[in-house]
Amino acid sequence: MIDKTWESAAQAVADIPDGASLAVGGFGLSGNPIALIEALLAQGTGDLSIVSNNCGVDDWGLGVLLNAKRIRKMTSSYVGENKEFERQFLSGELELELTPQGTLAEKLRAGGSGIAAFYTQTGVGTQVAEGGLPRKYAADGSIAVASPVKDVRSFDVSGTAREYVLEEAIVTDFALVHALKGDRHGNLVFNKAARNFNPLAAMAGRVCIAQVEELVEPGELEPDSIHLPGIYVHRIVEVGSDIEKRIERRTVSVAQAAAREMPEGA
Repeated sequence: MIDKTWESAAQAVADIPDGASLAVGGFGLSGNPIALIEALLAQGTGDLSIVSNNCGVDDWGLGVLLNAKRIRKMTSSYVGENKEFERQFLSGELELELTPQGTLAEKLRAGGSGIAAFYTQTGVGTQVAEGGLPRKYAADGSIAVASPVKDVRSFDVSGTAREYVLEEAIVTDFALVHALKGDRHGNLVFNKAARNFNPLAAMAGRVCIAQVEELVEPGELEPDSIHLPGIYVHRIVEVGSDIEKRIERRTVSVAQAAAREMPEGA
């Protein structure tokens, strides 16, 4: 029987070398494969090129690798919650390929589907297509690396000529993802917002490593409930349902906020 389970996160990531490229799941702090990230941190792997929607926060998610200066380059769509990210980028320590969110999702999906590139309207008429976006700064604040000009073509869509920009697919050496459930064959089920980017990251990695809260036997998952088939997953580690999860921004309703501000006895 195919059994893709590994005993620990440390064993599952042990062969990820310095300089590797990784696709990492997660949306904000939802669905971060934190056990795998911390195992990678503990083993000292560095010079990483990471593709992920965002880079966590200063002390959580991918932010722990960033703080340890293990990341050479990030390909992301949102980077606004991490002060250390800002500092490293503006000082020239970190390279950033800023990518529209939907385009990033499709680049990962295309990579996992064997599609080399695709045309999209997103970014036409902006520096995304025209080039010149800063990817890396020099120590003096000048632009050391800028985004390139991308191919733009006109296609007839419903009788109207429209411009589209060429975007290349993304394939990485490894993928790290988090799922609610998985079986020993690698079939995965994600929970709510954790389904954002985790399946796509898994598809893009040549070797996909999944941490799951609950490991079940083959056949226990309802086939129609499976979000990602095991063909994309190569290693599974059970981390338990009590694994720490964090909330990126805790908010309350206007009524609750007013009640908290009201003095006792009022």
